[in-house]
Amino acid sequence: MIKDTFPAVESAMSVPRWRSLLFVPAHVLRFVETAHERDADGVILDLEDSVPQDQKGEARRRLSQSVAKVGRKGGSVLVRVNRGLRALVADLDAAVMAGVDALVLPKTDSAEWVLEIAKAVSELERERNLPLGRIRFLAQIETPSALQKLAAIASAHPRMVAMALGPEDFSAAVGGSPEFDLLLAPNLSVLFAARAAGLLPLGFIGSIGEFSDTHKLREAAVSARRLGFAGALAIHPTQVAIFNEAFSPSARELEWAHRVVAAENDAATRGLSAFSLDGKMIDPPVVRRAHEILGLASNN
Repeated sequence: MIKDTFPAVESAMSVPRWRSLLFVPAHVLRFVETAHERDADGVILDLEDSVPQDQKGEARRRLSQSVAKVGRKGGSVLVRVNRGLRALVADLDAAVMAGVDALVLPKTDSAEWVLEIAKAVSELERERNLPLGRIRFLAQIETPSALQKLAAIASAHPRMVAMALGPEDFSAAVGGSPEFDLLLAPNLSVLFAARAAGLLPLGFIGSIGEFSDTHKLREAAVSARRLGFAGALAIHPTQVAIFNEAFSPSARELEWAHRVVAAENDAATRGLSAFSLDGKMIDPPVVRRAHEILGLASNN
């Protein structure tokens, strides 16, 4: 595949820390006004499913103001575009601007589709004198056919930064309900493909629409982090604090990580790469996990 290259920008960019990304319908002004106060790591201004067809045009016209408003506290600003070609063209024309960190691509089903969008975004960046390659992609996987192409999608273009299963759309596409038994395997597939490509895997095993049962949601988020997910998409502000906590190291984890690193340093002075701590063998992969935990804490 032929990929755009943008070394000056790409080399300076790192994978973001997205424990929580809050969807905000771009046409609802009161939600846009308060989104920056929700403490989400990023806000997704939605131009897709949550916006009625007859209000999409106005949402696009207001997008520049909305981007500035939701990014007031320094969080990431994302825009979810539409899948249909005519709407997508209008969305890209409105969304490729300074202040937008990423585009959320719904119903992503092939690497070729990602490449076509990347090409259009690059053209718009050049025309508008924007840093080439700064706008990243979060791909939503929402069809069973896309599961067969996850590796190609994840590595389709340097703009790719994250992947997430869309549990509601995926469940509907296979004729099922968004429950654990159905969603476990596709979520893990997305997780593995994202990690293999160096992307952020986002999500949890369950319906994104269940926000009233906070206990159940917290359990699902904690379980998702144990599996390897880095964060999740939120459709309601009450989900944000739960995700921020669940996808951050606990005090107990931090204490363990500090002890592992201290023991590693002691072992290194004795020429050892593996050592015992609390009756368990600690080898390089465990040490790496301890360093990753400390790294996550420093980025919160």
